[in-house]
Amino acid sequence: MAADTWGVTAQSHYLVTPNVTYLVANGYEDKVDIYQRRNASTPQPTLMYIHGGGWAGGSKEASQTSIMPWLEMGWTVVNVEYRLVRISPAPAAVEDCLCALKWTVSHAAEYHIDPSKIVVSGDSAGGHLALMAGITPVEAGLDRECASNQGDVPLPKVAAIVNWYGITDVADILQGNNRKTYAVTWLGSAPNREEIARRVSPLTYIRPGLPPIFTVQGDADPTVPYTHSLRLREALNEALNKAGVPNELVTIPGGKHGMFTAEERVRIFTDLRTFLDKHGLPTEVK
Repeated sequence: MAADTWGVTAQSHYLVTPNVTYLVANGYEDKVDIYQRRNASTPQPTLMYIHGGGWAGGSKEASQTSIMPWLEMGWTVVNVEYRLVRISPAPAAVEDCLCALKWTVSHAAEYHIDPSKIVVSGDSAGGHLALMAGITPVEAGLDRECASNQGDVPLPKVAAIVNWYGITDVADILQGNNRKTYAVTWLGSAPNREEIARRVSPLTYIRPGLPPIFTVQGDADPTVPYTHSLRLREALNEALNKAGVPNELVTIPGGKHGMFTAEERVRIFTDLRTFLDKHGLPTEVK
């Protein structure tokens, strides 16, 4: 479909199923919106998108422009909300996103989702949560909240992770030179908050055999230290030397926290489409 006609014909091609509950935790109903092509009748490549907001704000509805390039490619999208800190502090958001991934796989037949072609993505805190959803091992015990809603569904392995300037070391922004108020708020005053920070940090779980990871960040980001992306790349490359974790870091020179120009976004998605194609994921689905 030509790019100049996609926007005006999308409503004819896509069906939106809003506010489907995937988890009930401490009295709160977590919900997803599902975007499907109307003509989809076979298992489809699917993006699970997680919004940002410092684990304290944001909404799935505000992420609609972030998922539009995936809709244009013809993908199914599961747009996820999770418990913000005003509902539950860490590690609730991580637990919820793991449950959202399990829900997505357990409802694959209902929504024509291909479980072998699920990509998780998100921006900022959502990038952190996408990394956690894609790499957290079962041994971490962070998926136990799901049992009452999804039953004994194993943690799925995703096809790839697309991390937009996500936090990779929560302890680093909890105190010291990189301290961020949003991290302090999310961890609260729990006596074991350093241990929780380690449990919810993607860098804790880097190991061989992880799915391909594509990261985007500006090197002048004032909200999430750019070093988080550099350290992630370094850790993934070290694991690559052992067994293989394909990864790519797209750096936007002078880029702030997601404040990229239209030209920079075109470059990012050009590189992303190449990355997806390299790893057997379609960039145009009809």
